[in-house]
Amino acid sequence: MFYSLTFSAARTCAQEEQLNISVTPNSETKDFGMLPMQTMYSSDGWDSYSWGFLAESTELEIVIHNPGVEEDPACGPLIDSIGLKTLYPPKRTRANMLKNGNFEEGPYVFPNTSWGVLIPPNIEDDHSPLPGWMIESLKAVKYIDSDHFAVPEGKGAVELVAGKESVIAQVVKTTPGKIYHLTFAVGDASNSCEGSMIVEAFAGKVTLQVPYESKGKGGFKRAKLRFTAMSPRTRVRFLSTFYTSEE
Repeated sequence: MFYSLTFSAARTCAQEEQLNISVTPNSETKDFGMLPMQTMYSSDGWDSYSWGFLAESTELEIVIHNPGVEEDPACGPLIDSIGLKTLYPPKRTRANMLKNGNFEEGPYVFPNTSWGVLIPPNIEDDHSPLPGWMIESLKAVKYIDSDHFAVPEGKGAVELVAGKESVIAQVVKTTPGKIYHLTFAVGDASNSCEGSMIVEAFAGKVTLQVPYESKGKGGFKRAKLRFTAMSPRTRVRFLSTFYTSEE
């Protein structure tokens, strides 16, 4: 089975920190996650982080380790509220060729929290807590749910919290020469982020910029990117041209 680990963390000092996540037994060598904590995204000092893994045994040892040597020995990340969730591999449907296109499968979100769950940068399929999607960027993206935020449809959505440094991507099977339509929704999470936003969608070499004026109270607009497939596999990517901070 595939699982997603979620935990909340806070920094005690203003210095760069990171956490190492590993699971044993594991047949792959050096197969661990290194989660950077340089950037704090919530206004109250706490962020939730997630990491996915495939279980190779009925019993596992999960280790959250601080590999750094702090300048101040009294400094170090605080860990709280650890959760584990089973994730089910998404499948493409006749209606949607993208896996988990509605972001219904995602990491566990702690009840009564206001900061969502960060998905670390440079995460491939085998460790992505967002099944079907890769994080192709230097910064994290944030998974949010409809219990705590405004989402355009369904139970989940992804917030691109770091502009062009937040990118989600998926490779989809296509037929060369055939025309496809990539439809998606752009909006705000009703978390007081106001201002002008632009989301860029890519399908192979074709791109579309979608502007959105956020009032920070929830809302969205739909967009469609029409493209002709050039190869048997097309990479679909989404990024934010710039982002707006919460006031």
